[in-house]
Amino acid sequence: MIHQLSVFIENKSGTLLQILELLKNAGIQLVATNIVDTMDYGICRIIATQPQLACTILQEAGMSANLNEVFAIQLDNHPGSAADAIAAFAQEGVGIVYLYSFLLGGKGVLIFRTDNTERAQVIIKESGLQVINENDLQALT
Repeated sequence: MIHQLSVFIENKSGTLLQILELLKNAGIQLVATNIVDTMDYGICRIIATQPQLACTILQEAGMSANLNEVFAIQLDNHPGSAADAIAAFAQEGVGIVYLYSFLLGGKGVLIFRTDNTERAQVIIKESGLQVINENDLQALT
């Protein structure tokens, strides 16, 4: 599992830029970002090379930021590899709460949270899925 930074942001111009500028000025490399919005606010999810430092910097700037553990698995970059990986969870009745993906170093990466962390860990091990940890992310960037 890796740490994902979740930042609650107001839905107004400049708020996202403020987050990005703070992280840029600290020399923190962003690996992936995802924003989900509601009427009044958004949740910016960030995978970064230094998640603990990023969280501290944003909190010190008065932002509502926290760290969560999420799954990160590496896939071969070919059609259907994500479907095959997610099928392992679906077949065992483990739901995916949210997911986003990207390419890194020529490989597909799935970042996701499930409704049953313990069972998901067993499925990953039994299925032979390749887990990415934070050291792997730094090596790939």
